[in-house]
Amino acid sequence: MIDFAGKRWWYLSISLLLFVAAAVCLAIFNLKPGIEFTSGSSFTFEFAERTVHQGELRSAMSDLGHSDSRIQGSGSNTYLIRTRELKSTQPVTPLDGAGPQLQPEGEIDTVQAALCQKFGKTGDDGKCTGVNRKDFSTVSETVSTEIAQKATYAVIGAAVFIMLYIAFAFRGLGLRRGFRFGAAAIIAVLHDAFIVLGVFAALGHFNNTEVDTAFITAILTVIGFSVHDTIVVFDRIRETLTHDPYIPFEEAVNASMTETLARSINTSFVVVLTVVAMLLIGGVTIRNFLLVLLIGIVSGTYSSIGIASQLLVAWENSDIPKFWRKITGHKEAAVAEAS
Repeated sequence: MIDFAGKRWWYLSISLLLFVAAAVCLAIFNLKPGIEFTSGSSFTFEFAERTVHQGELRSAMSDLGHSDSRIQGSGSNTYLIRTRELKSTQPVTPLDGAGPQLQPEGEIDTVQAALCQKFGKTGDDGKCTGVNRKDFSTVSETVSTEIAQKATYAVIGAAVFIMLYIAFAFRGLGLRRGFRFGAAAIIAVLHDAFIVLGVFAALGHFNNTEVDTAFITAILTVIGFSVHDTIVVFDRIRETLTHDPYIPFEEAVNASMTETLARSINTSFVVVLTVVAMLLIGGVTIRNFLLVLLIGIVSGTYSSIGIASQLLVAWENSDIPKFWRKITGHKEAAVAEAS
């Protein structure tokens, strides 16, 4: 049997260092939100006539009045561009019922035509080719604000209901212990989510990686995976305590974690292999989603072993109040000696 609980302060100290590092990244770099949260337009251009470098494209967009545009490579000679909200061409139906017609060209068409003149080829018929628009999407400020609010509510709501469910499921050990199990699981989940936020803050600064709705979906997936892994360990602790009510709590935690360790690592390892394979062969559109899963799964596996269960032991033994009394006792002794 491995003595996990005896080394709990090592595990918790490592977690604290990771948490502080993530907090520093968030404070210095901040997250880079996508257009879903800030409003704007996103479109992808493929240049077929010649190789276009990112600096050339950024200069051309600046000449068109979009100096604040974000440009990111999205494949071979293909770039994903994000700008302020643009008005695209939309079909309309005239009052005379003559059928759908098109409005005059929108801003996205003007941008595409200007880039085609610079990087494309004009034929004998006067048509310019060589700059292909692969997609276009735009989000207004009202919609982006609503998405941000609902995403926040979704994460908070998931955390609250998970804590309540775990507290209810483990109520057989007593209401106080049931609440402790729920609170420890949520602290571990928040640790995992915060680590992901810190990594993406750094990636946003150094690699222009943005946070979008897929990121929120991945965070919720990580929360579910982390809680699932934690509940497996908790349920084994409950079985051990129910079978032998007089067993020391630390011994019950060590026995339970030793029995579930191989299962947790093997399950996470298989999922990590799948995610890595998809990262290597998958498309750009799901790369951020997979990256969140990869970081969150690794962190979640560690947190179920090194955070959630260790917090239960520290809580059961009243370690923090003991540590505080020890510190204050030393201070009082020092003051008495000085006087």
